Amino acid sequence: MAAIVSQALEMPWRDADLVLENKLGCSIAQLIRDRGEDVFRDEESAVLVDLLAECNSVLATGGGVVLRKCNRDMLSRQGRPTVWLNASAPVVRNRLSLDPTTSQHRPALSGVDPLAEVTQTLLDRAPLYHECADFVVDTAESSAQQVADEIVAWLTTQWPAMVANSLRDLTP
Repeated sequence: MAAIVSQALEMPWRDADLVLENKLGCSIAQLIRDRGEDVFRDEESAVLVDLLAECNSVLATGGGVVLRKCNRDMLSRQGRPTVWLNASAPVVRNRLSLDPTTSQHRPALSGVDPLAEVTQTLLDRAPLYHECADFVVDTAESSAQQVADEIVAWLTTQWPAMVANSLRDLTP
């Protein structure tokens, strides 16, 4: 999604999970297996600090970035809009099952039934997402392009100076 939005806005984009994996030289799943979730969350927060310091980029974060208050605070006060891509548990579970890299990059959160796990995770995180989201997009029935178009339309009306500056900054 970030890639499509960034292309429309003519801005670079970064995926925090990929940056983290490149920095550490291992997958998130392996990091959690080898060093634990607390170490992963510490590293995730450090990467978020670095990426938020970069100017004019669209940032895709991992879904659990909101679990730490410091991360929610950073997202809320960064001066850039934060968009929550929302979908129902069955839709999220289906998307995860269709992604061949899920088991490599996303460890099971609890080891229980995958749909029950996704349902509980979404319930637990919803208030945290609401705390820092400026805009919520239901992605369940839309294509990636439709969701990106909705985000860009919202940004253009709600954050016109940011959009104009991103385009101007890239003009030689």
